[in-house]
Formats: sequence, C-alpha cells, structure tokens
Amino acid sequence: MILDVQRVSAGGGRRGALTLSHGVVETPVFMPVGTAASVKAVPQSLLEEVGAGGKGAQIILANTYHLYLRPGHELVRRMGGVHKFMSWERPMLTDSGGFQVFSLSSLRKISAEGVEFRSHLDGSKHFFSPEHSMEVQIALGADVMMVFDECVEHPATYERTRESMGLTHAWACRSLEYFEANKCRVPWFEERGGKTQSLFGIVQGGMYADLRKESAERLVEMDLPGYAIGGLAVGEPREVTREMIARTLEWLPKDRPRYVMGVGYPEEIEEYARMGVDMMDCVLPTRAGRHGLLFTAEGRLNIKKLQYAEDQGPVDASCGCMVCARYTRAYLRHLYASGEPLAAVLNSVHNLAFYLDTMERVRGELAAGLDQSRSGDLSARSEL
Repeated sequence: MILDVQRVSAGGGRRGALTLSHGVVETPVFMPVGTAASVKAVPQSLLEEVGAGGKGAQIILANTYHLYLRPGHELVRRMGGVHKFMSWERPMLTDSGGFQVFSLSSLRKISAEGVEFRSHLDGSKHFFSPEHSMEVQIALGADVMMVFDECVEHPATYERTRESMGLTHAWACRSLEYFEANKCRVPWFEERGGKTQSLFGIVQGGMYADLRKESAERLVEMDLPGYAIGGLAVGEPREVTREMIARTLEWLPKDRPRYVMGVGYPEEIEEYARMGVDMMDCVLPTRAGRHGLLFTAEGRLNIKKLQYAEDQGPVDASCGCMVCARYTRAYLRHLYASGEPLAAVLNSVHNLAFYLDTMERVRGELAAGLDQSRSGDLSARSEL
C-alpha cells in the first residue's frame, strides 16, 4: 500500500492517491458502507457509476461481524474472497467487528482475551478475540483490514476509558502478530501478485485528549501502514468530535492514510477532509434514503411531506446524478408513500451521489489550492 500526498492546503487538507491491490483511490475519499457485502438497495453496477462524474464509488466497506455470522467467513473464503463473492473489483475495507460487538451491550461479556457475545440473529454464543478477527478478515480478503478494538461508551469515566484504551492497544499488538504470521495464507495471494492486505490501527481514548495522544503514539510505534480514529459519533456533541479529530491528527504520521470511522453528515465529511482526514465512511446516505431523507445543496429534504405530491422539480436542481436527471420529487414521494422498493433504491442512489460529489469537489479544490468550504452548516438549516 502506498499513499502519495500530492498537495496539502493551509488548513491541513490533503489531496492524494492511495494505491491498493485492487486499484488507486483518490483521497480524501468517502466510502459507502456495504454491511453484508451489499450497499443496501444499490446494486454494484450502479455503485460503479453513481456520482462524481460517473466514476462511482472508489472503495466500499464490508462488515466483519455480519459476514462472520452470515454466510460465514469460510464460505466467503471458498468463494474466492469478498471481492469475487459480491462481484466487486474495486478496493474494499473491512472493519474489525469491534463496533458491532460494542453495540450489543446487553449481549456481550468483555475480558482480556476478547469478547463473548450472542448473535443478534439467533442468540447463539460466539467469541471474538483479536486473532479471530484477523482470521475472519484475512478470509474475507479486503484490501484494508482493521485491528480488533474496543469502542468505549459515551459518556464514560476517565478510568473506564483509560482501561479500554489499554485493552485496545494490547489487542492491536495481538492483531498485528497474527496478521504478520498469516497474511499470505489465502488462496488469492498469488492472484494478486504477492500483494497482501494492509492492516490499520485504531486510535481510541474516548473524549479525553491525553488518552487519544497516548493511544496514537503507542500505535505509531507499531509502524502500521495506516491509522483510523475510532470511538466517535457515539453520542458526543459535534464540537467534541471535531476537537478529538483535530487533536488526534496532530499525533499521526503525515505519510500514512488517516481514516475517521463512522462519520457523518455531508457538511461534516467535508469539514474533516479539509482538516486532513483521508478516508471516511458512514451508513447515513443509504439509511437516510430508506427513510425518505434526501441531501441537497440547500439542506435536507424530507420527501415524505405532502408539499411534494405535485412537485415536478428534481430533488436537487444543482445535482447531476441519474435520479435528479430523470425523476421528479412528486414521483419519489409517490414511491415512498406507496411502499415501493424502488423508493429505497432511488433515494439511496441520490444520497450516495451527493456524498461522492461532495468529496470530488473537495478534492478538486484542494488540488487547486482552494481552502474554503462552500457547504456551510447544513445541520442548522430547516428542511425544505
């Protein structure tokens, strides 16, 4: 894996290119989330074309926890890895499963060895250790995989957060040890010309800057190819999220990709990209789309409202996506009100296009030396 930082703005935003085994990713980049090897309601053919001048999504995520439970990582391994399984030839990233296990607060038990949990599907008992998370992710075969970590709840005391951060670091060391010993033991290793997956560390430390600093410094000592900032967007105020990102970026290497996990609204991903974040992901574009919430240059639009029943305009007149080019607000409202599955498809495609186009614009402005956000605070605007 190679990160080529081509330009850095006065505000810290980085325009670059990340070379992975399945292709080159232009950064900063937004990564759609494909939880169960599927970006919900959006087929791969559309993912390859949506937004950003028809270039589509450069890289997507798959979820280790969900694929482990169903259909099982060994099945995916036998199918040639997650790329072949889902017919996606572009880069992919898998998370560690740590956040999903964290969300099962009533169904899990944490120890120094790992996490025992019950499946949300059938209640069956399972155990995830750092080694097992690596085993599953190696079997899945995504270009980038994450160390196993613990995400602390919010709010959490300093003592609880420090203990959790220490556990995450111990698990990161065990993750790296297992990864190095087993990274070449996959059927497709030779197919990729001997290129292995890349393992990223995850900075934790809750909302305490000194713990974030300690976590970052200990991970950097491990000399990993990339670093993520985890444990954010778990209920803390947005200004706290921004502060933790800004402070953590100070302690991460400038020649490695920096990834903020699980954020956010369009105005947030733009802000974080201009701060120097290279990679971001969020389920929001497709989740909001399935609930009738659409993102536009003028703010958020609730397509469920009666006022759109006879509106012949596009969702966003400034958007060039395939949905805005063809369909009216009236039709999209009709689909949603009728419970038509096509509503989820079209709404999700538009929202993904909006996110991807936002990052395309930011990349262009960073490349040109421009450093001024045009988004404003959309969160403060009323819905159309």
